[in-house]
Amino acid sequence: MELITLTNFHFLSILQLASPALPVGAYSYSEGLEMLVENGTINNSNNLKDWLEAELKYGSIRMDAAVMIRGLQAANLGDWEGLKRWNLWLSAVRDTEELRASSWQMGRSLLQLLTKLAPSTVPLASAVGYPCNYAIAFGIASSHWQINHQAALLAYLHSWVNNLITAGIKLIPLGQTAGQELLLESQALLSDTMLEILALEDDDLAYCSWGLSLASMQHETQYTRLFRS
Repeated sequence: MELITLTNFHFLSILQLASPALPVGAYSYSEGLEMLVENGTINNSNNLKDWLEAELKYGSIRMDAAVMIRGLQAANLGDWEGLKRWNLWLSAVRDTEELRASSWQMGRSLLQLLTKLAPSTVPLASAVGYPCNYAIAFGIASSHWQINHQAALLAYLHSWVNNLITAGIKLIPLGQTAGQELLLESQALLSDTMLEILALEDDDLAYCSWGLSLASMQHETQYTRLFRS
């Protein structure tokens, strides 16, 4: 893999954008994991690792990440119509109400934060309109801070894995060390997934994530919940 080189400014910017402390509410979503733990499908670190690997290889996170890159490219070019088109496209392919709502809520929160930190991004945010998916908002932010495609994509994927591992630690439950082991073991797959996503053409955007879809649908009526999805 080609070495990613970043200036200190770019490196710190992408760390801030992918930080768990970013106030977008990512911590409140488990993306169906809560249902999978309750029904016994996932009950240890090995099950969770298998689930994360399957989602990275075949699931909707690949599509989200690919659209994020297209949002970044459109923002770089000032292609407002392209941003709007990809945002609408991503909303249309969501499988469940919970997954769509979480993407919209996080996208709205990130755009609100971004426009306060960088008022020059207001025209781009306005062009996308509401609701805005999180992937699109992340792409706009990456474009504003001039983050290269590889770094932005790795950060996006890493923050997704980190969030679900954190949810798994609470739900299964797992120890903090086990969670960090899973995060470390995911590095090679994250790198491979990044390269595969960068090579995808528009007509190749597809995913197989029926397990996530079913878990998300069931989670909507789950009696006791810690998470919003």
